[in-house]
Amino acid sequence: MEPVPPANTSLRRAPVQQRSAERLARILDACAQLLDETGYEQLSTRAVAVRAEVPIGSVYRFFSNKRALVDALAHRNLDSYAERITSRLSAIPADDWRAAIDAVLDEYLAMKRSVPGFTLVDFGAPAPAQDPGGDANVRVAGRLAELLGAHLGRIPDEDLLRMILVCVEAADALFQLAFRIEPTGDPAIVDETRHLLRSYLAPALDRQGPEPQGHPTG
Repeated sequence: MEPVPPANTSLRRAPVQQRSAERLARILDACAQLLDETGYEQLSTRAVAVRAEVPIGSVYRFFSNKRALVDALAHRNLDSYAERITSRLSAIPADDWRAAIDAVLDEYLAMKRSVPGFTLVDFGAPAPAQDPGGDANVRVAGRLAELLGAHLGRIPDEDLLRMILVCVEAADALFQLAFRIEPTGDPAIVDETRHLLRSYLAPALDRQGPEPQGHPTG
């Protein structure tokens, strides 16, 4: 499994001082707010600078263009998502994989309904990426395979990564449908998504318990 790219891959320069980190956070917050108000096409680095109350040079200090800015927001969203899932998993028994999958879905839905800019930019910029290796769902699947593998006591090998990627792709498509039907996500489609993922994962995750670390299956 390829390593998950660090959260600052879109940054020209990583903040070193606290003041610089706070300015970067304001820029990303402003970007998220404007995405909800104007959409991606109308988003501009100048408008972000005005909303964040920083000089335009501060935006360009961190980002080469608006796509890099939005991609950094997507990476921050993924980091936040991983933190939320980690917190949820700490209260779930390692052998209850269904509750773990529910936590993964619940936290995504919560962010979809409440986090600014998340509707347009969850874990990837809406414009086509130049690098196929930066595909948002691949990034998400890689992070989830690590988190769920550690929680369930399974090696995050190619088999687990492939299963998680299938789940991410399926849930992504179905949740898009759910939010097209209803602004807060059609509950019937959400329930069907849970059932589909559980049915798909059950043959692999029910047939054996946690694996000893360091001994991947063949």
